[in-house]
Amino acid sequence: MRRAIPAQWFNLGMHLVSMVFGLFGLIFVLPNTEFIESLSEAGLQVFSWGMQNGGASYMIFGAIAAFLYGKQTIGLKRTLAFCIPAIGLSVSSELLGTSTGFPFGAYSYLSGLGYKIAGLVPFTIPLSWFYMGFSAFLVAATLMRFGTGWGYKIMAIALGALMLTSWDFVLDPAMSQTAFPFWEWHQAGEFYGMPYQNFLGWFGTGSLFMTVASVIWGKNDQPILNRQQILFPTILYAGNFMFAFVLSFSSGFYVPALLGIVVGALPLLVLYCTTPNGVDNQAIEPSLAVVALDSPK
Repeated sequence: MRRAIPAQWFNLGMHLVSMVFGLFGLIFVLPNTEFIESLSEAGLQVFSWGMQNGGASYMIFGAIAAFLYGKQTIGLKRTLAFCIPAIGLSVSSELLGTSTGFPFGAYSYLSGLGYKIAGLVPFTIPLSWFYMGFSAFLVAATLMRFGTGWGYKIMAIALGALMLTSWDFVLDPAMSQTAFPFWEWHQAGEFYGMPYQNFLGWFGTGSLFMTVASVIWGKNDQPILNRQQILFPTILYAGNFMFAFVLSFSSGFYVPALLGIVVGALPLLVLYCTTPNGVDNQAIEPSLAVVALDSPK
């Protein structure tokens, strides 16, 4: 009998496939009006549905994948202890930002990312904060294998928040400054249309919900994973980073794309390669702080 694909991997696959189709549409289909005009009525309906729901779909798949992975790997309680603060604090920051300009600067969302909460923030945006923040922090938290004191904890939180922010370095220009934007800035941005304040807002929001989750987990209950166990969040982060990188690079935003590699993709690669292998690839019990690692030879 053929073995069933685990639900978290299925949703991750759908998430990645959705992003590939989204890239194809944004880079090749939308700029090609002749191709769109040549579509049949059924083709136009499919294209219209994809444009209206594609952006929301890939973020929903990503959030489901991250949640199921967390439940399987670090336990339901610890996953909820990250998910709830991440979604709650990020949507609060986004609602505050779109209303007052703090902490990100003056901006507003356009269409294409799903129903807007209070008419301001698409409901999918806090989902993306969750799954990207979760992925970045679980990989960064491998630093705490050297110790779970506040020094190592702060380093993990800072690196996780920096990796999260680096995703925005790459994504924001292509999503706001191109011919088919998903949000727009209402102030002159110093960095390729983005105000520097935006990066401080991203880093601060990410640091805040990562700190809250880490405090809830407690000093002796930090989920420190081995290399096999961080493969999933590594792929999830890398897939979203590549989506943003290709979109920005194809639009001519070379500096933000390369900067994102330095502060996001490179730390991800280093952390993954330097994290020890585990004795096995089993999920850790929710009551354990650290998985068993290979003994030094």
